[in-house]
Amino acid sequence: MAIAPSASYSLTVRLQIANRPGMLGRVASTIGEAGGDIGAVDLVESSRERVLRDITIKARDSVHGQQIVGRLKQLSRVRVVNVSDRTFLMHLGGKIEIRNKVPIRTRDDLSMVYTPGVARVCLAIKDDRQRAFSLTMKQNTVAVVTDGTAVLGLGDIGPEAALPVMEGKAMLFKEFGGVDAFPICLGTKDVDKIVETVKLLAPGFGGINLEDIAAPRCFEIEERLRRDLDIPVFHDDQHGTSVVVLGALLNALRIVRKQLRRLRVVVTGVGAAGTATIKILQSTGVRDIIGVDEHGTIHRGRAEGMDFMKRGVASTTNPRGVRGSLGDALVGADVFIGLSVPGILAVRDLKRMARDPIVFAMANPVPEIQPEEAGKHARVMATGRSDYPNQINNVLCFPGFFRGLLDSRARTVNDEMKLAAARALAACVSRSELSEEYIIPSVFNKSVVGAVAEGVARAAYETGTARRRRRLDLSGVP
Repeated sequence: MAIAPSASYSLTVRLQIANRPGMLGRVASTIGEAGGDIGAVDLVESSRERVLRDITIKARDSVHGQQIVGRLKQLSRVRVVNVSDRTFLMHLGGKIEIRNKVPIRTRDDLSMVYTPGVARVCLAIKDDRQRAFSLTMKQNTVAVVTDGTAVLGLGDIGPEAALPVMEGKAMLFKEFGGVDAFPICLGTKDVDKIVETVKLLAPGFGGINLEDIAAPRCFEIEERLRRDLDIPVFHDDQHGTSVVVLGALLNALRIVRKQLRRLRVVVTGVGAAGTATIKILQSTGVRDIIGVDEHGTIHRGRAEGMDFMKRGVASTTNPRGVRGSLGDALVGADVFIGLSVPGILAVRDLKRMARDPIVFAMANPVPEIQPEEAGKHARVMATGRSDYPNQINNVLCFPGFFRGLLDSRARTVNDEMKLAAARALAACVSRSELSEEYIIPSVFNKSVVGAVAEGVARAAYETGTARRRRRLDLSGVP
């Protein structure tokens, strides 16, 4: 089934068009017949003979964009002057920068922000290291750390190629949570070197966000850093995903009127996100969970394709001992959670599921099954895409999660915080708003960050991990 055109593959095409009646209509028809979606038409200049226009077009992918431009080039009395890829233009020169918070206009300013005045502040921190939280950027700064081995759905593309994603992550931290985040792309895949490097960098940050590190190494890196550091370490691919999935599931269950403890859940893709999702579901009381990977169902005694994390999953899941394919696992299942690869879920598999099935197909950019294909067979459908209802996106979690961690000056991340974040996220959808096509709030819902931050900070206080004993301060939230 065809993928809908997306802004991520949008072009601005400058066309010189003969100034004749009907010419713009011909251009628009050509774009439409080629499957493009016109976003804007801007007049650049006009004369008696010709008109210069910039037309913004959404395509399905890069090849489709080239096909649309090719069709335009074939039009008589139309000349393609220039083609700009809007996504690449947005990344030119990078997407983030560092700015000063206080001005330096006089010698007095300079003497306070730098030498000699800064020495007094340094000595104050030397006497009490905790004052770094109040006297430096540490109080509101997160390191976004990757080795570039599991970037989006692209895989091991290296630290340089991962940088645009880490910059984007830093933008989301700032835009939604008021958190200053800095990308750290490491030129090594060695677990010991990554752990040591992050430990050496940690004094300058209030938290560590691990990102796009391949499983199973990501589990060891997170575990060791959490053990050795006194600031929170959060692997977003694991825990951010699991929090948002649980938040969406809690609301989906309100629609289908099913209980967590009685669910049968199938999770495809048992990597970082899949494993964390299984664990958070188990912590809420879900007992019948089956993990499925490229080798089939995960069960006790399976030897093929197993690592230490999958062996752990096998020991705590699949209580009925189901063996076989994804289709076998889905017989009688209430929930499908896809964190794997495109197109692996068929309509015939949906028909094997229980009444009112919930389908979260989150492979990006192409889900395990297209919503149009799932159609009437899924009672509740969600994806990771922004152009369909119910987008399950980590940006609903990590800005607010770290806002709560930083504002409470938490030492670590625990399960109570994750559950609190998921429940807070679910509560952002009111009873009157809840429907099959609205189980989770929009990423632009301004109440989300505050609600998640408050839940996380409250859990930090209740579990004794908070170092700041005062009312939650959300002044940094935009």
